[in-house]
Amino acid sequence: MPNNQFHTEQFRPNVRLLTLGAALAGAGAFLGVAGAALVATALATAGRRVVTAWETHPAQMASRTARQAASASSAARDAWRSSPV
Repeated sequence: MPNNQFHTEQFRPNVRLLTLGAALAGAGAFLGVAGAALVATALATAGRRVVTAWETHPAQMASRTARQAASASSAARDAWRSSPV
């Protein structure tokens, strides 16, 4: 008959290996965060470079597009109202 009782005296992990594993995991997490920060910085810098190369400012483009949408909406509304039913 097997003995399934757990005795704490039998469970003795190697503390040196646990410490080394925890240190490596911490270093890996730090390197992962540092790498993600570098990627985000590179993408943000490239995005800024692209936006500054545009001939018109993004706010001007947005307001022009909003005016075009309003004009198209007004034209569609007028066409709808003037169409024979």
